[in-house]
Amino acid sequence: MASESHYHETENKNTASSTSTITAVHPDIIHTHILTRLDGATLSTAASVSTHLRHLCSGEDIWKNICTSTWPSLMDPTICHVISTFRYGHRSIFSDAYPSLHHYSPSPPNHRRSSPFPEELISAVDIYYKGNPIFSRVQRTETSENLFLTSPLCFEVLEPNEFIKTPVNFVRKDEEWMSQLQESFTLSWILIDPIQKRAANVSSRRPVSVKRHWLTRDLEIVYAVVMAGEKGRSTEKVQCMVKVTCCGKVGGELHVKEVNLVMEDMDGKQVIGKKGVMILQRAMENGVRKKVDEVRAMDRFVKFSRVIKERREMKHRREKARGVVSMLLAFIALVLFCCIAGF
Repeated sequence: MASESHYHETENKNTASSTSTITAVHPDIIHTHILTRLDGATLSTAASVSTHLRHLCSGEDIWKNICTSTWPSLMDPTICHVISTFRYGHRSIFSDAYPSLHHYSPSPPNHRRSSPFPEELISAVDIYYKGNPIFSRVQRTETSENLFLTSPLCFEVLEPNEFIKTPVNFVRKDEEWMSQLQESFTLSWILIDPIQKRAANVSSRRPVSVKRHWLTRDLEIVYAVVMAGEKGRSTEKVQCMVKVTCCGKVGGELHVKEVNLVMEDMDGKQVIGKKGVMILQRAMENGVRKKVDEVRAMDRFVKFSRVIKERREMKHRREKARGVVSMLLAFIALVLFCCIAGF
């Protein structure tokens, strides 16, 4: 008992000593020489150590520097104004947008709440090559227009005939080159609801697929996240996909000519705007933020694509069987008519 008591006394002294050591250091030194060197994840961990560090780690300037260095698009004046209305400013955005939105399981019905339909969603898009940003864009999309609500969901970032240069040389046929692109090209797409003050990163960060378009031979780089579908049913899922289309001439630069966000269901149909926004809204509110496992993200994409293919084949078989039955019934009706008519 004496030894155990001595152990606890020693532990308490060590804890008190470490706490007093931290508080003895001038806050400006901790802020300037330590906290500004941490990334967002490490800063969040440091804030949970003690009340003193939590106070030091809550500075808006620290979180703004972390957010804008991670996502250069957040330096846009439009985004800065919107973020200033969030409860904790840039810390709120970082909490919502990092890590990426993980495979989302719906909450029980009694935990769901109905949020007002957003009149606008803001997209903050950043494309990186080998960790260096090569393109950043902020796009505001009005989601209350009838044309948007009734058309397939699609957020387009680039203007028509706009091309973005990349530091990559275009190669016509080279599987190794395409594999390198899959490792080197990363993308972040943060969707922000300025009314509900919520956001989510709907990109898988690394591509889940890099392939040639079967007709144009353009390069298609796909990033995808699987979410719960309409009405939040776990059995019905949708896939939110960011498609980056690149083109170029052999030996010349690779250019990005399209950057679009679309959503498709398990039948391979594009989700219309109204349903898509409601799904995204639920994902912002209830989605799990988790570091993306690249292998699992690719596996989910492959499995989802396989489900689409199987459902299409099943639908084709049913339609074919229905056609055979219809022809058989028509033949029987013709035979009966001939018999009755006395032919």
